[in-house]
Amino acid sequence: MSEIRFSSLTWDQVIILNQVLDEVIPIHGRGNFPTMEVKPKDIIYVVKDQLIQQGIIVKDARLKGSTASYILASHNGITYKDLDVIFSVELPNDQGFHVIKDAVLSCLLDFLPKGVKKEKLTPKIMKEAYVQKMIKICNNHDRWSLISLSNNTGKNVELKFVHSLRRQFEFSVDSFQIILDPMLDFYSDKNAELTPESYPFVVVESMYGDFQEAMTHLQHKLISTRKPEEIRGGGLLKYSNLLVRNFKPACEREMKTMERYMCSRFFIDFPNVREQQKKIESYLLNHFIGEEKSKYDYLLTLHGVVNESTVCLMRHERRQTLNMITLMALKVLGEQNILPNTDNVTCFYQPAPYFAAAEGYPTYYGTSGLPPPIFFRPYDPLYLHVSNGRGGLN
Repeated sequence: MSEIRFSSLTWDQVIILNQVLDEVIPIHGRGNFPTMEVKPKDIIYVVKDQLIQQGIIVKDARLKGSTASYILASHNGITYKDLDVIFSVELPNDQGFHVIKDAVLSCLLDFLPKGVKKEKLTPKIMKEAYVQKMIKICNNHDRWSLISLSNNTGKNVELKFVHSLRRQFEFSVDSFQIILDPMLDFYSDKNAELTPESYPFVVVESMYGDFQEAMTHLQHKLISTRKPEEIRGGGLLKYSNLLVRNFKPACEREMKTMERYMCSRFFIDFPNVREQQKKIESYLLNHFIGEEKSKYDYLLTLHGVVNESTVCLMRHERRQTLNMITLMALKVLGEQNILPNTDNVTCFYQPAPYFAAAEGYPTYYGTSGLPPPIFFRPYDPLYLHVSNGRGGLN
């Protein structure tokens, strides 16, 4: 394995990692089920230990994605929501998936508040009460499962159990995986203390392939990827999210080509408007909790990328997708009580097709420039117009 992929955490980064692992995260139960308070270091240790007891070979446990990026560059304004944990496991057959699921659900019983009667709480009940989503993928290239524990603020604890996974990152800035086993061993020693002279040697790997290059991208908020056509959805939604968060392409010319691959793969995986809308709505729900004002900017940006870089759709299909994103943006504005202020709205009124006006059609418009005016055209595709930025909807 190439050494260029690896590095180790500094003392300051280990301190941040410790803070993340020691933070209490609420796992909210549905209905009348009580909220569990979980420290990541505890649930990771308990789940790993339980898997080993059940005969599952666990190679290591890792922290990945935005959480790992935050630990490496929190000083640069990097933030995170979900806590993404990977357990590298051996799963020779489907039975292993069932063992993992039952092991995780049984572990959750240990985190219930005191006084809760656990005798009648079956794995099925715990799943319905505390699991937001559960996924299993098993094919020639990928064999993994995911159990996501619910958090009402979007800070889900996501436990991923990977036997094989062909693609483990979308962009260089989210390609980092921090190997947690040295920290888990450290926590098991009751006499150990974190000091600058004595702290665990924690290895971090960039699945991008070049740690230093990926770290440079993270520090300078640059966007780079490889073969986006290998990513489910092409990485299109994450790419638009990075743009909204002021990341810039590492190479503009190369990224323009990549955008076409992103769009093509997205429309392959989500071929009709209904599936596309469902996927975008899910992405907004999972990644913009507490950031309602950013949803509009995100949809503008996504619209701009699709508008400029889609080459695989027929004209009417492309128009349908753009209109769908437009309507979603309008809905977001409505939810923010922006639309009712007519000073910010420009309306173009077009009568029914059978009406003919000798002098053309009347136009009504307001004069305010902020927020960007919205144009309504009832018999042509609905569109938004933005006078600045790439994110104009038109």
